[in-house]
Formats: sequence, C-alpha cells, structure tokens
Amino acid sequence: MVQKGDSMARERKLTAADLIDEGYSYRTPQEALRNHIITLIERYEGEGMNHSEALSKLFPNTILDTEVLQELVSALISGSHVLLFGPSGTGKTTLAKDVWNLFPKEIYAVEECPVQDDPLSVVDPEVSRTHPPCPICQSRYWENGQPAAEPERVPVVRKYLKEGYGFARVQGSSEVFPDHLTGVINIHKLEELGDPTSPLILEPGKLLQANRGVLLVDEVGKLPLGTQNVLLQALQEGIVTPAKSRETFPAKFVAITTSNLRDLDNITEPLNDRLSNVYVEWSREHSNNLKIAYLSEVLRIKGPAYPRIYLEAAVYLLENWRELGVDVPELSEVGSNRTMMDIVSRGWAYAQMEGRWRVELKDFRRGARDALYGRIRARGGDSFLRNEEIVSTFLKENLKEAIEEGYRTWWCSFHTERLGSSPALEMEVKEFLRSALKGKGGERTPAVERFLQYLKRVEPSASMLDEESLIRLAAETSEEVSRGENIPCKG
Repeated sequence: MVQKGDSMARERKLTAADLIDEGYSYRTPQEALRNHIITLIERYEGEGMNHSEALSKLFPNTILDTEVLQELVSALISGSHVLLFGPSGTGKTTLAKDVWNLFPKEIYAVEECPVQDDPLSVVDPEVSRTHPPCPICQSRYWENGQPAAEPERVPVVRKYLKEGYGFARVQGSSEVFPDHLTGVINIHKLEELGDPTSPLILEPGKLLQANRGVLLVDEVGKLPLGTQNVLLQALQEGIVTPAKSRETFPAKFVAITTSNLRDLDNITEPLNDRLSNVYVEWSREHSNNLKIAYLSEVLRIKGPAYPRIYLEAAVYLLENWRELGVDVPELSEVGSNRTMMDIVSRGWAYAQMEGRWRVELKDFRRGARDALYGRIRARGGDSFLRNEEIVSTFLKENLKEAIEEGYRTWWCSFHTERLGSSPALEMEVKEFLRSALKGKGGERTPAVERFLQYLKRVEPSASMLDEESLIRLAAETSEEVSRGENIPCKG
C-alpha cells in the first residue's frame, strides 16, 4: 500500500497519477491476502513463535488443530476460494469470519465508483485488459473501449473495507434469489436522474458489495440452484450482471463458504469444483477442547465458582460422545462445541438458581443432561424418544467415567508435575484438604504451597476467589467426586 500519499491526500485530492508516481501496483484480492499472510507468518516466527503458534495467531477467535489451519492457509496462499465443511458446531463460521478479519483492509479506489474500482483498471491498458473497470467508470474515463483519461484527471480515495464495501455475507436458504447476489439497476432512480452513468442507479448485490474483498457464504448448500449458478459465474469470470442491466460489473473477491455434512450433496458439482475443500472436524486435542470450554461466558461473570474438575469432565464427556460416531442426523448437534460450552453454562445456572457458592456434582450432572438432550433435533414423537434413549444410555455409561477422568487430570497433573509423583508429598496435600473440610487450617508445607499456586493457575474461578475460598473449592469438589476413595493416576 502507498504510504506517502497520506500527506498529499490531506493537501489536495489524490489522483491515479500520484499512485503511479509512487510505484503503486494492481493486486487481486487473492494476491493481497497471500502477501499479508506470508508477511504475518514471517513476523510471528521472527518473534520466536513456532509454526503452529504463528498459524493460531492468524485466526485468534478459532480453536482448531494445526492440521486444519495449515490446510486452510495453504488454500488461501494458493489463491483458491474455499469451502469449509464438517460436522455442525466445529467452528466453521467463526473461522470464515477470522479470514475476513485477517484480510488487509486498506485500498485505493476511483472516487464515487459504486464497486470500488482500482484506479489502475481505469488508466492502465495492461491492467484493464484483464481487470476492466465497471461500466460507470468506463463511461466516464474511457473512449472506444480503451482508457482515455489522463491519470491526473482520475480522482482517487483511500478507503477501509467494511461490510457492504469489500465484505458481504450471505446466509444460505431457499429464499436467497439470484438478484440478492447480483443486485439490480433501479429503473425508478434512472428515470428520476435521467443519467444512465450515475453510480446512484446501481443497487449492488452481495457479489458486488464484496468486490476487492471477501464474500462469506454460510451454508452454501442451502442456496437454490439458480443462485448457486450466479455465484459460479462470479467465481469463474469475476463478473456479475445485475438484474435489469445489459452490462457486467467486476466482482473479484476471496470466497469463503461453509457447509454442514448433510448439505454437501446439494452443492452443484461445477460450483464445488471451484472451491478448495477444507474439512473442519472437531479438535482431537484435549487442550484445544478445554480452551473451547473456557469460552463459556459464565466463567467470566460473578456467580458460583466453577471447579476445574467439572470443566475437564465436560470436555471428556463430549470427546467420548464424538468417539462413538453416532450416525443419526437428529443427533448431529450433540457433539458440537456449542454443547460443550452449554454443559458448563447449564451446570452453573443450576448452582446460581439454588443459591450455591459453587457448582456441585449434582449441578454438573443436571447441566450435562440438559445440554445433551437440548441438542436433539425433534422430528417426530417416536423419533425423539428413540434419540433420547440413545443419549440417556450414553450418559449412564459415560458420565461417571468423565467426572473421574476430570478429577484424575486435575489431581494427577499436579501430582506428577509439582510433586514428582511422591506418595509422601501427596499425603501432605490431601491431609491439608481434609483439614480444610473440617474448617481447620492445616500445615502449610512446601508441597501445600505448590498446590495453592497450582490452583491459582488452573482454576477457572481463581481470579474471583480469595485463597481460603479457593482451598475450600478444591477440598469440597475433590471430596464429592472421590467420596474419600483413591482415584489412581494412570501410568
């Protein structure tokens, strides 16, 4: 991007000649995004990040395994349009939004152009040959189908892309008709103005709004066939013909589309051929799933403390469900990331309603049941009851195990990392917790101090609790889960 033009723009109007003098070059949206990604990765790795950390930083609102991010970045750098597909609730839409957030926003455009034409497409014959401007700019600055205006006479504005101007989002449904994407020539406005070259007569559709930026199509398989064909033309040729118009307008953008598995067959084959398919699955890494559970809003507001043991248990429960691979359409949402966060929120809500200071085991159990049942899509009475039985059986067989695994992870991480798996030091800490349950202050040995530091680091509610409450949280929760029995560490 041109930087020296900033001071000139404040003194007088910027023109295409100024950009040419300063070495400005035309870039497609794909080229702009590619260069930006490569620059950022080099910067992050230069700051000491490894490759996985650098990729994650590109998409800060998305928690996915490195392999998925690598595949997406590879597609974007290659200049492809992308289809993100996978199970419901894996973060596809959030990832698509992160691509838009990543996209470089500053551009230079011809002043008053309704689709933000690049100035070089108006004045440079080489650029205009492959990237011609819109008919309105052609009528103003061209003669006989060729650039005719002096660069000094083409006013330029520096713009920052935003929704409707370089970014457009389409929510797939059967009611999204072709003119929603193409836009329309407003005949009434044309009659009123009497000027077919006025930018005011064009009402840009989503494809023209996205020109020079990003188009996000959520659930692309839900678009009608006619609408998919309009999108296909834009991806193939980079042009769009608005309704009631005889002329085409440029529509060059990076398209990021999403689809759940059940809608893939509804995407036309020619359109799918134009998209680089990236499978977005549920994370296989427990640490990533734990980060997703932490996104639950209740962990950041005043209310009942949420023990780390139950946060771990929520993650293990959903991971167990995913491993089952239940192939029932009505249950496709049960294993989603939203369900994982909902388990946390529901358990917290029960504790809040009943005035408890922390989430107890019974709150967690009820919250888990509600969250999983709440994701069953009702189709018919018998169907719902059958699916409810599947979920009920799963909870009976897996809930206790998930809670114990949550305890094991919580305790054994500390026992192994901080106590060196020492049985004697383990007894010191557990004796301290037993004393806390009785309302007595146990001996603050070095092992106990290490345990307190561990709690302050891992407990979700640590920042909202004083030290005494934090000890009480650990003591009460570990006691109600283990019931005084030893849950051994694995290995």
